[in-house]
Amino acid sequence: MTQYKNLIAGEWVAGASEADNINPSDTNDIIGRASHASAAQVSDAIAAARAALPKWNAGTSQLRSDLLAAIANELFARKEELGELLAREEGKTRAEAIGEVGRAANIFRFFSSEVVRIRGEKLASVRPGIDVEITRDPVGVVGIITPWNFPIAIPAWKIAPALAFGNTVVFKPSELTPGTAHALAEVIHRAGVPAGVFNLVHGTGAVVGDALLSGVDAITFTGSVKTGNQIVRRATERMIRVQAEMGGKNPLVVLDDANLDVAVGCALDGSFFQTGQRCTASSRLVVTEGIHDRFVDALATRLAQINIGPALKAGTQVGPVVDRRQLEQDLRYIDIGSSEGASVRVKGELLKRETPGHYLSPTLFTDTTNQMRINREEVFGPVAAVIRVKDYDEALAVANDTSFGLSAGICTTSQKYARHFQQHAEAGLTMLNLATAGLDYHVPFGGRKGSSYGPREQGTYAIDFYTIVKTSYLSV
Repeated sequence: MTQYKNLIAGEWVAGASEADNINPSDTNDIIGRASHASAAQVSDAIAAARAALPKWNAGTSQLRSDLLAAIANELFARKEELGELLAREEGKTRAEAIGEVGRAANIFRFFSSEVVRIRGEKLASVRPGIDVEITRDPVGVVGIITPWNFPIAIPAWKIAPALAFGNTVVFKPSELTPGTAHALAEVIHRAGVPAGVFNLVHGTGAVVGDALLSGVDAITFTGSVKTGNQIVRRATERMIRVQAEMGGKNPLVVLDDANLDVAVGCALDGSFFQTGQRCTASSRLVVTEGIHDRFVDALATRLAQINIGPALKAGTQVGPVVDRRQLEQDLRYIDIGSSEGASVRVKGELLKRETPGHYLSPTLFTDTTNQMRINREEVFGPVAAVIRVKDYDEALAVANDTSFGLSAGICTTSQKYARHFQQHAEAGLTMLNLATAGLDYHVPFGGRKGSSYGPREQGTYAIDFYTIVKTSYLSV
């Protein structure tokens, strides 16, 4: 059985305890065992990262560029193999998983170029005989905490810029996807990253996450709202830099003039594919009354045609829920929706397949209000609720009436409404005639309100989190 060890100071070491890595498509399949680090081992990893920082930062930009390019090249070369591992432990389909590995490779390749494009400024002082230079220093030791739903793409868009801009890293992946994290760490290690520059520590948030927060210079987190809020509070108490990407309750607005097929396709993809386990999933479908009934009928028909099955099986469109705990949460929210008075147009049910797994069919609620819990709280499963509204003005008001602000979409053929929505939707991402989920790797990502805290991730904007601006005065 594969053992997923911790990488500390360039050495693979066993932890203090172990946990099984279970295949959600076949719960009899134990993929491997993760070796969970102790708090003392996390401290060792932080110390190794701190010791490696001066030399790593002093190295040339070409060295860092070459290392990131080597990581990208191996990920590209092994994307099918690594994609199958990802699908096996997370539950997304083989095609989705291979695509995610390709995206991670593209992220490393992007930042291999950004390394040699780090810019500064030279300005004239208002005083004679003085020059002013504005440069960027690395933040230092960066703690990285990532979720299970994108177990290689999200780590990539944090690790790559951290290394590119001269920081060292201690990486804590989700306990549910240790295999993919271990494989990524092996690739990074094999590329020749010096000992201590990149460290991997498996384990729980209560042990590993807590220890990380006590010792690093900056923390970047993607995960639940509850955990994210705790991390932000801890980080601000220590006065360290913090970046948190948390939940979403994303609206997809469908107006009367929308192309029905396009709107249904956007809802199907954004709400239910990847088992709805995306922070950008469109869990609120805000539909004007003129198209409401046709939209609901068409979406219900398409939902009945989805092929749900094992992640690696040919023809599967939606795989299983990631684990038993998430499945129980999904079922609990389905019961909550029914108890609140929502109509169940399509009822999510536990499914049996050729292997035992966490298979759940989609749920579509209708006759809901925006004040129901199913429209206020993130479910993170294949569950969506339709909210009927009178017109665009009401649709926009409902879309913005949430404590979240990550992604918001609109389906319309009207340039007037499209532009107005782009300008007035209270979200970090807006989508026109596209699913609310689906991102490019070279542009900024992040939300507003309770969805995000701190600078944007990805693209050229990542430098704002991973570097500190320094202003230097020089007497000449």
